[in-house]
Amino acid sequence: MLVFVINCGSSSIKYQLFDMPEKKLLARGLLERIGEAAAQLTHRAGEAKWTLAVDAPDHKAGLERILRTLVEPPTRVIGDLAQIEAVGHRVVHGGESIREPVVIDDRVEEIVERCAHLAPVHNPPNLMGIRTARQVLPGRVQVAVFDTAFHQTLPPQAYLYALPMELYEKHGIRKYGFHGTSHEYVARQAAARLGKPLAQCNLVTCHLGNGCSMAAIEQGKSVDTSMGLTPLQGLMMGTRSGDLDPALLIHLLREGLVPDAAGLDRLLNRQSGLLGVSGLSNDMRTLEEAMDENPRARLAVEMFARRVRFYLGGYLALLGTCHAVVFTGGIGENDDLVRRLVLEGLASFGIELDAAANARTIRGQEGPITTPESRLPAFVIPTDEEGLIAESTYRLAART
Repeated sequence: MLVFVINCGSSSIKYQLFDMPEKKLLARGLLERIGEAAAQLTHRAGEAKWTLAVDAPDHKAGLERILRTLVEPPTRVIGDLAQIEAVGHRVVHGGESIREPVVIDDRVEEIVERCAHLAPVHNPPNLMGIRTARQVLPGRVQVAVFDTAFHQTLPPQAYLYALPMELYEKHGIRKYGFHGTSHEYVARQAAARLGKPLAQCNLVTCHLGNGCSMAAIEQGKSVDTSMGLTPLQGLMMGTRSGDLDPALLIHLLREGLVPDAAGLDRLLNRQSGLLGVSGLSNDMRTLEEAMDENPRARLAVEMFARRVRFYLGGYLALLGTCHAVVFTGGIGENDDLVRRLVLEGLASFGIELDAAANARTIRGQEGPITTPESRLPAFVIPTDEEGLIAESTYRLAART
C-alpha cells in the first residue's frame, strides 16, 4: 500500500511517500513559499534531488504540483496517482477529544478547527492540508495523527494548572503537550535498544530543535511534558521564550512595552528564545560559530543547555527510576556541544558522558553517548515522525 504523508504549514508542504508495510521511502520533498512568485519545490527520490521553481498560488495548486512530480518524468516514482491508497496528516492540536490517530471525517475536521485557537500557528494550515488533500485525492483513506495524542496519558496532577477549576472544566485550559509523535517514536526505539518492552521502560526524551520539548515517560506512557496549553511553555527555543514569570506578561502590558495581546504573542513566540537573547539568530549552528567572539551568542547557548538540564533533573526525580535519556530533533541529534553541556557532571545521577562517542554522534547517526559503565545510558536517536504517521495511517487504512 502506498501511503502519502503530508505536513502542511502556513506557506509550505512537507511530504513523504512510503510503500507500506515495509516502510520503504520512495520520495520526499518540501514545497516552500506557497503564494509567492518564487515558490520552490525540493524533491528527492533515492539519491536523486531536484530543485524546481513552481507555480503555487495556493495550497491546492501546490499539492497538485507535488502529485504531478510523483508521476511525471524526470521526477516520477510511481506510474499513477491511483496507486496512493491512503494519506496521513500531521496535526498539532486535538484537545481532549482525540487520544489516538483517527480516520478523518467531518467531525475530525470540526475538532481540528475548534482547537485552532490553542495552536493558531499550526492547526489552521494543518486543516487546510486536510481539506485540500480530501479534494485533490478523493476516495482515499485520510488519517490524522495528532501531536497531543501521546500526552493524553498525563495524570491530572501534571496537566492541570493551579487556576480556578472552572477554567479547565468550561474552557479546557490545561497542559496538552506537543511533539508527541516524536516522543513516542524515540521511546519505542529506546526500548528496543534496551531490549525491554516499552511498557517496562521509564525514559526522559528530549526533542530539541527550533521547537523544543521534553517528556517523562513511565512504563511507556507520557506522565509529564514541558510544553503546555500551547507550544510556548517549557524550554527555551529558537524564537520562543519558554517558561517565564506569568506576572511579567501583566507588567509588559501595563507598562505599554507591548501594545496588545497580538504584540505579546509576537514577542514571546517569534522574537524571543535564542534569537531574542543573542540578537543574532535562532539557529544554534550560527550561535556556536559566533560564541567565541560574541558574548550574547555564548549566553544564549548556555541558557538553552541550562534549561534542558533543569528539566532533566526534575524528570529524573519525578520518575524515581529511569532506564535511559534520549536526545532527538535537529539540535538533539546533531549538536554534541549542547548534549555535553546538559550531561557533563551528572555522575551522581548515574550518567557518565563518553566524550568521544558524543563528539562523533552527529548528522543522523544513532547510538549511545555514555560510557559502558554509566548506570543511566543516554542515546541519540534520530526521530522519524513521518514514518510513525505512515505506520498509523497504514494500520487504520488496512481496517477500512
